[in-house]
Amino acid sequence: MTSQELRDLGHLVRSQRWAALATLGASGPLSSMVAYAPEPDFAGLLMHLSALAPHTQNLLADPRASLCISATDSLGSDPQALPRVSLQGRVDRVERASDLFVEARRRYLARLPAAEPLFELGDFAIFRLAPDKVRYVAGFGRALNVSPAQLRDAARCEHP
Repeated sequence: MTSQELRDLGHLVRSQRWAALATLGASGPLSSMVAYAPEPDFAGLLMHLSALAPHTQNLLADPRASLCISATDSLGSDPQALPRVSLQGRVDRVERASDLFVEARRRYLARLPAAEPLFELGDFAIFRLAPDKVRYVAGFGRALNVSPAQLRDAARCEHP
């Protein structure tokens, strides 16, 4: 990956807050739109999910999932040329009693402050996707497999 591609990938993950979460359920695959907050090194992406949602039930039964983040579409442009990244890995619940929970909650609310009232609801919990496979599409015909080490490098890059 070039240094520019690393910067662009890092910018994409940091600049968006809404992504498609793909899970596996008994009746097949399911995709849902969810809000997320990346950890500073992109080792994890945090989601605050309701246990009542089918995607959460799927994750509790099978923790394998993918989160797809895309640049924002605009009319008049070619959506196939939009930068996007699919992060595949395991999703685990962050237990309220863990040290990680306090920092995960702080990080999530710093990015999505309107979600604060949802933390009072008993059916919501923080889940963390730890990416182990990454596919970055930098534009039409520019698809790259990204290693976890390269993803960490992208997290360290500042975007101009």
